Amino acid sequence: MSNMKYVDFETLEQFMEKSLVCAGVSEKDAEIVADVLIQADKLGIDSHGINRLKPIYIDRIRQGILNPETNIELVKESPTTAVFDGHNGLGHVVAKKAMQTAIDKAKTYGLGMSAVRNSTHYGIAGYYALMATDQDMIGITGTNARPSIAPTFGVDNMMGTNPLTFGIPTDEDFPFFLDCATSVTQRGKIEYYARNNMDTPGGLVIDRQGSEMTDSHQILEALVGGEAALLALGGSGEDTGGYKGYGYAAVVEILSAALAGGAFMKMLTGFDKDGNRIPYPLGHFFIAIDTDHFIGKEEFKKISGSIVKELRNSTVAPGAERIYTAGEKEHLAYLKRKEGGVPIGEELQKEMKGLIEDYKMGDCGLPF
Repeated sequence: MSNMKYVDFETLEQFMEKSLVCAGVSEKDAEIVADVLIQADKLGIDSHGINRLKPIYIDRIRQGILNPETNIELVKESPTTAVFDGHNGLGHVVAKKAMQTAIDKAKTYGLGMSAVRNSTHYGIAGYYALMATDQDMIGITGTNARPSIAPTFGVDNMMGTNPLTFGIPTDEDFPFFLDCATSVTQRGKIEYYARNNMDTPGGLVIDRQGSEMTDSHQILEALVGGEAALLALGGSGEDTGGYKGYGYAAVVEILSAALAGGAFMKMLTGFDKDGNRIPYPLGHFFIAIDTDHFIGKEEFKKISGSIVKELRNSTVAPGAERIYTAGEKEHLAYLKRKEGGVPIGEELQKEMKGLIEDYKMGDCGLPF
């Protein structure tokens, strides 16, 4: 991609914080949101970092469908559980509170779980799982989202991309970290393709006739209008296991909505019956498991570390370079970007310059 520029973590994070404050977010909450977004960029998950600052957060604040002030309500609590209402504020803020609550409860009881309703997009799901691994705990989280995935043998986009995310501590320099959608690809990845004028690979998206779609801009428009759907993990039909991804997406949908009494599926389109824009009242769930309450954290990390090492050291397929385990590529991306910065394409540069101009932010230290 032409005119690619690279921005260091600190400069990029400060730019995001400043932009959010200019959009009406408090400094405290802006720090949380920027921390979640920069984590995605650090780990090479470009679909959920700075790429989403304007279209998903700032634009929605401007449209009045995302409350820049996040009022967190504790709805119900027990020694090991909690339910929160985010009142359509920033999902990152209520999600961090909910995950920390689960972690605190797990420290005492071994297990902790929180559920959230009336939230909004909470960024990279892995951020919250990694909060747990930082405490030598297992972290699990999931969230529903605006409808994208079609059920197996269907064409209606009924469920969100619904990630089911795990963070597991090991005795290595990085945890086992699996953060992926239950669809073959996610909407954010297609947004990334569109921003960089790239086609979406075939076999990921279908139209109302069940035919594949590849034009990224057309796909994004069709998803909003219900004229396109993402395929679940495993792809179309049952022969390659599409029913498995469909099933896991449904699990995440149920846990994200039913535990907190929140909205689900077509209630999350972002439009009312008259076609007016409204908030996306998403739901999330968070689980923390304290390994010290089982065999002990050091023994647990030794065994989990042995498992991933043995996997990587198993026989490599002909023509393949090596075997990776979940979280390793993200760790390698972090090491590379820590030195070289986060790549910013030409279209995103224009978007960032537009924010600087809109908010009269002055010199933000960006190399463009």
